Amino acid sequence: MNNNQQIIGYKAGKTFIHKLNATAKLLFFVITTVACMISYDTRLLLAVGLSSLILFKMSDIKWKQISFVMNFIIVFSLLNLVIVFLFDPNYGPRLYGSKTIIFAFVSYEELFYLLNLALKYFCTVPLALIFLMTTDPSQFASSLNKIGVGYRISYAVSLALRYIPDVQNDFNNIKISQQARGVDLSSKARLTQKIKVNVQLILPLIFSSLDRIEKVATAMELRRFGSQKKRTWYSYKPFKASDYLVLSLALIILVLTVLLFKVNGGRFYNPFA
Repeated sequence: MNNNQQIIGYKAGKTFIHKLNATAKLLFFVITTVACMISYDTRLLLAVGLSSLILFKMSDIKWKQISFVMNFIIVFSLLNLVIVFLFDPNYGPRLYGSKTIIFAFVSYEELFYLLNLALKYFCTVPLALIFLMTTDPSQFASSLNKIGVGYRISYAVSLALRYIPDVQNDFNNIKISQQARGVDLSSKARLTQKIKVNVQLILPLIFSSLDRIEKVATAMELRRFGSQKKRTWYSYKPFKASDYLVLSLALIILVLTVLLFKVNGGRFYNPFA
């Protein structure tokens, strides 16, 4: 594998985030994401967003590892915000009960609403990347099974996580093969041509993934996977005090979100009232 390739997947590390139980990390991610998705309190979103960026820095994930994905997410997020604005530029004023025009039909209320939407990305994207890149799929499967999830489902989730870097690696190999045949995918190629060629790469990627799935399924069937009601795990990691602390923090964020509903009289924080 080319070390310069940007592969999103588990990377072994020694930070305290790497040492956390995989299930604790998943529950923290899910609970925090739910809290941020249902709340439009800017103060809460800012606090969680900044905390997510600090955790991302502490997880020792390098920017070059995720730059491609982050650029894609940033472009998609900006496009989403522009579309939201164009479809209904008066949604913010209706929501906050006032309209303060900046210029033309752009108002402070609409920009404030779009700011809250953007903050939701800052809250959830770094946490998702932290989970994907610091979680050992095998430990995750064993932890899920230990908390009551069936081992077939646990193993399926583990395989899905393990396949993320494999699919990316296959895509890069197919892309390099096409470039060796003279297809221009360099930065000098036109954007429309790059989009067209990348779409054409999806079909062989699907076939290679199906072939890999068939091989794994056959191997698991030969080893009689699923024939027993229970199974043992090599890489189970029990919950420690730090894992319970992480779960407590997630629950505090969720409780704080609900309390802010009462303080604000709803899901929205309104500084224009």
